[in-house]
Amino acid sequence: MGTLGRAVYTVGFWIRETGQAIDRLGSRLQGNYFFKEQLSRHRTLMNVFDKAPEVDKEAFVAPSASIIGQVQVGRGSSIWYGCVLRGDANSISIGSGTNIQDNSLVHVAKSNLDGKVLPTIIGDNVTVGHSAVLHGCTVEDEAFVGMAATLLDGVYVEKHAMVAAGALVRQNTRIPCGEVWGGNPAKLLRKLTEDEMAFISQSAINYANLAQVHAAENAKELDSVEFEKVLRKKFGRRDEDYDTMFEVVRQTSLEATLPDNVAPPPKAA
Repeated sequence: MGTLGRAVYTVGFWIRETGQAIDRLGSRLQGNYFFKEQLSRHRTLMNVFDKAPEVDKEAFVAPSASIIGQVQVGRGSSIWYGCVLRGDANSISIGSGTNIQDNSLVHVAKSNLDGKVLPTIIGDNVTVGHSAVLHGCTVEDEAFVGMAATLLDGVYVEKHAMVAAGALVRQNTRIPCGEVWGGNPAKLLRKLTEDEMAFISQSAINYANLAQVHAAENAKELDSVEFEKVLRKKFGRRDEDYDTMFEVVRQTSLEATLPDNVAPPPKAA
C-alpha cells in the first residue's frame, strides 16, 4: 500500500475508533446496561473431547462454516459459508473434490428407531446443493444432492444418482445409479441422461475451481483488501480471473478505466 493509501486508511481507522468511543460514552450516560461488548465464540474447526476435525491442507473451508468433532475432509473439497458438519456422536467422512454448498447441514445418527449407529459418508466429486440436510446417510462418488433436499438415516445414494431439489428421502431408502428421485416422500422420477451425468462431474470441477478463488480472497490481509477496493473504485478495475470464472462480460467505458491524468483518445467523427 502506498503512502497516500496508508494515510487514507489511518484516517478512516481513527474516525471509526472515535465513533465507537462516542457510542460507548453515550451508552454509559444512559446507564452501563445499555452497552455490552460481546465476543464471538465461533470457531471454524472445533474439537469435541478427543474428537478433532481432519481437513486436508488443499481443502477450502469458509470462515463462517463450522466443522465439529470427528470429521474428515479430503483433498480439494470445499465447505461453503454457513455450513455445519457436526461429527460429535459419530463420524463424518468427505472424500476428494466434493462440495458442500452454503448453509447445508451434515450430522450423524447415534440412535434411531432401528437401533442403528450410523456415520455419514460422502464420496469423491459429490455436489451437495445449498441448504441440504444429510443425516446418517451414505452418498457415493459423483452423486448429486439438490438444494434443500433432506436425506434421513440409512439413505444410500449410489454413484451417478441424483436427488432433486427439495426432496425428502425417507429412512433406509436406496437410490440406484443413474436415477433421479424427487418429491416428498421421494420416489423415482426418471432415468438420468448422459448429459446430466456429465453435468454432475462438471459441477464438482466448477466448484473446486471456484473454491480456489474464494480461498485466495479469504487469505488476503485487510490492508490488501482495502487497497484493492480503492483501486477498483478509482480506476474501475476488474479482476480478469474472477470474471473468467463466472463467464462475465463487462461493458466498462474507456473513461472509467483510465487514471485521472490520462485523457481518452478523441472520438471519430
